Amino acid sequence: MLFKQHRYSNLITPISYLIDLAVLNMFLYILPINFQTPVLIHLYITLAWIVISIKNEFYTIYRFSKVTYIIRLIFVQFVFFFLTLYAFIGFFKQPIISRLALGEYFVLVFVIISTIKLLSYFLLMEYREKVKGNLRNVVIIGKNKKTDQLRNVFKDRAEFGYNFQKQFSPKSKDFDIQDCLDYIMRKNIDEIYCSISELKNEEIAKFISFADNNLKTLKFIPDNKNIFSKKLKFEYYDYIPVLSLRDIPLDSPINAFIKRSFDIVFSLVVIIGLLSWLTPILALLITLESRGPVFFRQTRNGIDNREFYCYKFRSMAPNKNADDIQATKNDMRITKIGKFIRRTSIDELPQFYNVLFGTMSVVGPRPHMVKHTNEYATSVDKYMVRHFVKPGITGLAQVRGYRGEIEQEADIQNRIKFDIFYIENWSMFLDLKIIVQTVLNAFKGEAKAY
Repeated sequence: MLFKQHRYSNLITPISYLIDLAVLNMFLYILPINFQTPVLIHLYITLAWIVISIKNEFYTIYRFSKVTYIIRLIFVQFVFFFLTLYAFIGFFKQPIISRLALGEYFVLVFVIISTIKLLSYFLLMEYREKVKGNLRNVVIIGKNKKTDQLRNVFKDRAEFGYNFQKQFSPKSKDFDIQDCLDYIMRKNIDEIYCSISELKNEEIAKFISFADNNLKTLKFIPDNKNIFSKKLKFEYYDYIPVLSLRDIPLDSPINAFIKRSFDIVFSLVVIIGLLSWLTPILALLITLESRGPVFFRQTRNGIDNREFYCYKFRSMAPNKNADDIQATKNDMRITKIGKFIRRTSIDELPQFYNVLFGTMSVVGPRPHMVKHTNEYATSVDKYMVRHFVKPGITGLAQVRGYRGEIEQEADIQNRIKFDIFYIENWSMFLDLKIIVQTVLNAFKGEAKAY
């Protein structure tokens, strides 16, 4: 019990550093790398690892972090470590170092450190859930949908290590701030979660002052019922603090370059490896069933709301309503071969030409017909946010089930919700995850793929 009551979280990072650095330095002697100056290479990889770790925040992991976040950290960490490791040969002129042995060393430490990091992550989760150790006592100030959801997270996700104690409602008649503060001190509460929408400015000020003076962690739950997602960016203009409503990762030239490079490589692989032989086969089947062009071209809205031609394999008989009416279930316009290619999403493959030409990306918000964009721009709040980035062949909303026909208002609302989340939280790892999920969904089949 004494062990469970004490906090040892502050030891996790330095211990992890020591273990990883020990692995990096010890395994230099297992393989015949042939380094000339041992002190130099030990100092080099140690400093390089520490610098990369700080920049990558490799050891900054929160109790609510997901395993996908851990994997992304590992991937980024070792990409930069690989480049730094081989740069040692050129920087310090080490011609006798074995490139092959150095590569084997990299693979070895990658496997060992990755295993240790993932294993420690899962063991710590199990420790919190089963042993009930490393817990944080928490209270919630507020009673609304958001606070109720947070309370359920605390109760249902035991592996996060939050010990929920009590929820106070500022709306109740018997609510008293002093009673809350006394309870927090009496129960040794670690973290206080306040709903901003239910507290007055002076009440918020009291909680801030109390937390500062009593070494309590204070966190706020924003009232964002009218905004699906806010990723606020805090900046200083000289000495004036300024909050930006939305920080878009793809506005960074480096991120934009990485995504565009991936788009070009991936689209070329699909065009050369798949479309080069699949297109003639589908062209024959499409023209045998119905007269008309093999490809269907439609104007859609892209980045900055600019119009472009989006290409697909034609899945319908030629008709005048193609640019006005979405495909519906059992749509009479869809041909037999069209049903198959729509169900398997093969009809979307020509859009890789759009990706190569730069009007689309592999992953992003799905582009809508111009008519629908004009309608939703005025009727759906935050709809135009999705045009901050290039549209994609697939997207987060699509892999979550929001694709195809929009049957009710909730369909478009949820689609926008996921699109905005993607725009504000883009990462290359998220793109890869969406691509894998898209392929899996194509094999499993989707209810709205018609």
